[in-house]
Amino acid sequence: MPRRRFNLILLALLALPISAEAKKNKAAEPDYGPTLPAAPSPASSNGAIFQIGHYSPLTSGARASRVGDIITITLVERTSATKSTSATTGRNGSIGLSPPVSGPLSFFNAGDVNISGDQSFNGKGETAQSNALFGELSVTVASVYPNGNMLVKGEKALTLNRGDENVQFTGIVRPADISIDNRVLSTRVAAARIFYTGKGEIARASQQGWLQRFFSKMSPF
Repeated sequence: MPRRRFNLILLALLALPISAEAKKNKAAEPDYGPTLPAAPSPASSNGAIFQIGHYSPLTSGARASRVGDIITITLVERTSATKSTSATTGRNGSIGLSPPVSGPLSFFNAGDVNISGDQSFNGKGETAQSNALFGELSVTVASVYPNGNMLVKGEKALTLNRGDENVQFTGIVRPADISIDNRVLSTRVAAARIFYTGKGEIARASQQGWLQRFFSKMSPF
């Protein structure tokens, strides 16, 4: 009976960090679903050519500018970072006293009062990291700000032989950065959030098991 109770307690402790982390990720995940365009307002019968809400300048062409329009994000993310440090220190010293040859301290030998010390340190550290992401993802305009900038969001889900791939994107696009074919480089997007995740046997093979993750978090070493 005590052993069974211990097993139940251990399973409960193992489930706590996993469930808490899953709940945190689910709460922080924004909505990447497509934004549908709003229904056009009925045209007023005032006889004017210019109507608010139905105007599009000739210079903009077919560029996306309204809620629900589609923009293609060209992913050209590449980051690289390197860092190296080194330090070397050294210190030595010695003290020597000559005892008197006469008097009450004459019984000391010269070798008994010699003190010397030596200290040295040599440390070195290096780190390097690089990431790259290329591809294209079409998103929709979710909101248009007063200055013309647009909040875009979208996702792409791929089901392959050995698993699923999911790409999610959100950020703020400037109209001047949109090309004539409605493409924007991801490096031109402000406050960009890009998530590339995968599920399946390939993704599981590259991750630690749940028990190993638990002991990795609990281990003090």
